[in-house]
Amino acid sequence: MEEEFYFDFGDDAQRSVERYEEMIRNEDQYFFDAQAFENIIDYYIEKSDPVKALQVIEYALNQHPYAAVFLIKQAQLFFITDQIDKAFFALQKAELLEASEAEIYILRGNIYNSLERYGEALDNFQKALGLAETTDEILLQIAYVYQNMLDYEKAIKYIKLSLEQNMENKDGLYELAFCYDILDKQEESIQFYMEYIDNDPYSYAAWYNLANSYHKLDLFEKAIDAYDYAILIKDNFASAYYNKGNALVQLDRYAEAIEVYKQTWEYEQPNADTYCAIGECYEKLEQMDEARAYYKKSVKMDNKLADAWFGIGVTLNFEERYFESLHFYKKAIELDEENPDFWFAMADAYYKLGQIEQSVEAYYKVLDYNPLDIEAWLDFSTVLYEQNRLQEAAETISDGIKNNPDAAELYYRMVAYLFALGQNNEAIAYLETALVTDPEKHYILFEYLPQLQDNSAIINVINRYIK
Repeated sequence: MEEEFYFDFGDDAQRSVERYEEMIRNEDQYFFDAQAFENIIDYYIEKSDPVKALQVIEYALNQHPYAAVFLIKQAQLFFITDQIDKAFFALQKAELLEASEAEIYILRGNIYNSLERYGEALDNFQKALGLAETTDEILLQIAYVYQNMLDYEKAIKYIKLSLEQNMENKDGLYELAFCYDILDKQEESIQFYMEYIDNDPYSYAAWYNLANSYHKLDLFEKAIDAYDYAILIKDNFASAYYNKGNALVQLDRYAEAIEVYKQTWEYEQPNADTYCAIGECYEKLEQMDEARAYYKKSVKMDNKLADAWFGIGVTLNFEERYFESLHFYKKAIELDEENPDFWFAMADAYYKLGQIEQSVEAYYKVLDYNPLDIEAWLDFSTVLYEQNRLQEAAETISDGIKNNPDAAELYYRMVAYLFALGQNNEAIAYLETALVTDPEKHYILFEYLPQLQDNSAIINVINRYIK
């Protein structure tokens, strides 16, 4: 007959695990109290070993067949290991034993949520609300269901209810920011976080989310102040340093941004994005060697980061090393084929190398991916005009106007091309439209074709609009 031992190591989880493993080795049968079994199960869950945890549960249920806690843990592990039917069955048995246990309905709600059966998920969470002592986490789970249903207004309502019960819940603060962001309600977001900070001025998460909302409204000075408060409260808050760096960049304060980006390394490993951001700051400061060094560090760390490859190309372009820059632009385009900025740089480099056909092809790509880039329409038409392809230049600007009917620059350029083509009446008609759209910009017409200053028809029309 097997010998039975009774071990009660309630607090000493490690000891319980050792005794359990000894039992398995000896193929013996020891007795553990419920708490010891819970400790052993949690130990294997923390070690990400669900198979062993499920084996322990089998032993636990043999020795404690009426303890619902083991059935709930079993359901949890079945859910994690994608055995959904078994998870539901375990919860059904747990409910028969202990129908008032909120955890049963929370877990069932999570499973239904994962199956996109949102109505049933909400029913279970509502049931859990009536049974649980603390409900802030359940309210947050309900908010997640509404997020999955794309009902962000309802999600906000439940996140706020959750935060009323537990102001320390950082997840709630971040989820709220996410919902406000999707609804594009930054002003409401700012109002909420400011009220929140009135109640809890030391919440670094609230300051951080407030800063992000300011940032999205282009209120960069205010954003920087709020990031500073977040950093003051939590000095190892790497994301706050990084975002503060981004805000400084928006204000063209590149040297300060570099310092702030570098501070993130005190609290987390350097990453490719930060190296790339620093490279961009040095590029803006026209310190191209430094910029290139950081871009290279970035691609070394992540060779899929298109912006960093592009950055290397930009530094070479600045040094008039156009042929070399092409290699890096191509690398960036391989990784991010629909980025109009990459194609624009490529078009420009080909043009400077006198490879006009390749330049023209690249310009078509730019305007395909971003037909709102007025600068690109103007530059592309210039390339055509310089090749004496006047008709194509005019047609290009005409396409540009269709996409950007309010861009006075395009109308003025059209005037120049139509005069060059000898279509004077059409040119005057376009000039009038340009002057109605933006009379102040008429000087760009003469910048482009100075000889038009001697054209009395043009001067007469301009004088009618310019008082």
